[in-house]
Amino acid sequence: MKYVVLIPIYNDRESLKLVVENINSEIKDLNHEISLVVINDASSQQIIDTYPNLENIRSFEIINMKENRGHTRCIASGLKYIFEKKEFDFVIPMDGDGEDRPAEIKNFVQLSEQAVEKSIIGERIRRSESIFFKLCYQFHKFLTLVFTGQQIKFGNFTCLSKLTVKKLLNERATWNSFSASLKKIEKELISSPSIRGKRYFGPSQMSFFNLLKHSLSIISVFRKTVLIRSALFIIFYILLIKSYASIITSIPLVLLLIMIYSISSLALRENIEEFNNSLTNINDIDNIK
Repeated sequence: MKYVVLIPIYNDRESLKLVVENINSEIKDLNHEISLVVINDASSQQIIDTYPNLENIRSFEIINMKENRGHTRCIASGLKYIFEKKEFDFVIPMDGDGEDRPAEIKNFVQLSEQAVEKSIIGERIRRSESIFFKLCYQFHKFLTLVFTGQQIKFGNFTCLSKLTVKKLLNERATWNSFSASLKKIEKELISSPSIRGKRYFGPSQMSFFNLLKHSLSIISVFRKTVLIRSALFIIFYILLIKSYASIITSIPLVLLLIMIYSISSLALRENIEEFNNSLTNINDIDNIK
């Protein structure tokens, strides 16, 4: 079968070089075609390097974008490019900084051999960040479950069948949140245990603010469910506190309204026209192999 590994990158040349080398090493015993497509999100620094070890990689392209669009939209654009330009059976989106471990690609490939047209997710069983970040991440998962009824224990590191890629390209929310869109369109996903690795170079790019935005973006994909649950909560809460109304007891309602406003604003990012025209943002393509 044919697999395309999709890697979005921004100003992380050293990490990209190492992740490509590690992928080449990890796939050497796989009897399948593995290609790489890197989406360079208009990096302000030089991305292309020398890649001496590519013998196990079928082809390697770096797609240079004109404008910076962000991590999620890089993946969305990459999926569209691969679907329209490449022959493939599965696409494996992964981060290029080492946090998605190349050693786990073999697990995806082995599962996909039996999966037919089902897609596979890398379900996080262990993370490598600080205790504070882990607590924030657990709160993010709790918040998502409470307001959407969805358990999303995976990120970008997945193995997508061609059918799933086609569905994602027809889903406008893919332009806003990859994991939430995948959860929305696919009810049967195969799980593969995944350990979050450590960045090869430099600190993690996921700050508290970025995690909050990431969480609200996921929730915004299921905004109809959120509005229904929020309305029920407001009614129940008002009945509960009507005899004890005060500034303090009104704080949860204010926070909820702020959240609803935030997810409504983030939902405006779901621009299907921009998504459909995303390949016009390609500046040029470097064919490394």
